[in-house]
Amino acid sequence: MAFSLASITSLNSPLVGQTLSVLREYLPSPVPMLGAIDRRIPVPLKQLAAEAPLNRIFAQAIEDGEFDDFEGRRIRLEVHGGQPGITIGFWAGRLRVIDGAGEATIRGSLTAFRTLAERRQDPDQLFFQRKLVIEGDTELGLGLKNLLDSLDWNFKTLL
Repeated sequence: MAFSLASITSLNSPLVGQTLSVLREYLPSPVPMLGAIDRRIPVPLKQLAAEAPLNRIFAQAIEDGEFDDFEGRRIRLEVHGGQPGITIGFWAGRLRVIDGAGEATIRGSLTAFRTLAERRQDPDQLFFQRKLVIEGDTELGLGLKNLLDSLDWNFKTLL
């Protein structure tokens, strides 16, 4: 009989919970490995992989002009430590992946970004708890955070 992680974690056992907690605490972080991979991927490949899905997810918001205030601006999203990271800009009605620094940087853990994307926690809570941090042009970062929080994300377009 095979068990998946989901079936194991669904068991209501204190031992399972304690074991998973210990594993989360002592297993090495995947961030250094992801950073090494990220540094070796050329920007054109990142653009090819990320731009089309981003523009599909936010197509309605782009069409409605929700991103117009971000025209020509750059924002960087980084996992703690700076790598991996991605800088995104908005030009000519499209979200674009670009090389270089952003005017604002939103930095956090993989878990915090996942929580944000899945809308499992209010974005303001993530910032107040310092799980996500905005550096640089904080007005730009907060503007993007508020925009993303107000939108209905269309992940079905990725399927």
